[in-house]
Amino acid sequence: MNAFRRGCAALALLLSTGAATAAGPEPLWTLSGFAQPESVVFAANQNVLYVSNINGEGTAKDGNGFISKVSPDGKMIKRDWLRGLNAPKGLGYRGGLLYIADIDELVVVDTGNGRIKSRHKAAGAKFLNDVAVDGSGRVYVSDMMTNTIWRLNGDSLGVMLASPKLEGPNGLLVEGDKLIVGSWGVLTGNGFETSSEGYLQALDRTTNVLEPRFAPVPFANIDGLVADGKGGYILSDWAHGNVYKVSATGEVTLWLLLEQGSADIAIGPAKRLLVPMMLNNELRAYAID
Repeated sequence: MNAFRRGCAALALLLSTGAATAAGPEPLWTLSGFAQPESVVFAANQNVLYVSNINGEGTAKDGNGFISKVSPDGKMIKRDWLRGLNAPKGLGYRGGLLYIADIDELVVVDTGNGRIKSRHKAAGAKFLNDVAVDGSGRVYVSDMMTNTIWRLNGDSLGVMLASPKLEGPNGLLVEGDKLIVGSWGVLTGNGFETSSEGYLQALDRTTNVLEPRFAPVPFANIDGLVADGKGGYILSDWAHGNVYKVSATGEVTLWLLLEQGSADIAIGPAKRLLVPMMLNNELRAYAID
C-alpha cells in the first residue's frame, strides 16, 4: 500500500508539473533504413541485435514482414536477414532460437542457419505483440486485442490467462516467479483508442493471479518493458512517444520525450537502451544513467 501511495503521489506530481519538459539525453547512435521497426532483442552470445519490421499493416497477412540483423554499435549487418513473415512484432531470444510474434502465430527461428524451425498457431488471436522467455525456455506472448497471455511450453502453445483485467496486455517481462505485464489500457473497440491508459501488473506464473505492481495508476499506453537493474523498470509509451522510468519504490519519471511510435525496447550491451522508432524507421541507442 505504501508503494501504491508513493506511485500515486509521484504520478500526481508528474501530471501537475508536466515533468519532463526536457527531451532527455541524446541518442548515442541512430540507425535508419528500417520498415516500421517494432521490436529489438539482443542476442548476447552472438553479440548481435535482431529487429522486427512490420513493413505494412499490423494485421495484414501480406508476407512483407522481415527481421533485420544489426551490430551492437548500430551498423546494419543485413537488413532483410529473414523474410517470409507477415507483421512481426515482439521478439524473444534464448539458446540460439529467436521467437517472433506474428499476428496469430509464434514463429521460432534457428538463428544458426537463419531458417524458420516451427510455427505455433494461436487460435483466435488477433494481435500477438510482446514476447518474453523464462529460464526454463517457456515463452510468453501477449495479445492486447483479446486480453490474453499465451504460453509456449515445449511444443504446446496454449492460453495462460484470458481476462479483461489484463487491460490490453502489451509489454512482458519475466521477473522471478512473476510475469510483469505492461498494459496498453482499456480498449474502446475503436482501434487502439483507450478509455483509460495502462499500468503495470504482476501475473503469478504458477497461480495466474494478477496483482498491481509498483505503479497501479493508469499513466501510459505501454509498449516495451525492461528491468532497469535496480529493482525498477523502464517502459515505452508508443502513443505519446514517451519513455518512463519506474523506480523500485513506485516513483514514475518521464525520462525521454520522443516522437510517437517508440515501440518495444530492449537492453543492449554496455547498458544501452535500444528504442525502435516505428514511425521514423529508426533504431536508437541511449545510455542509461
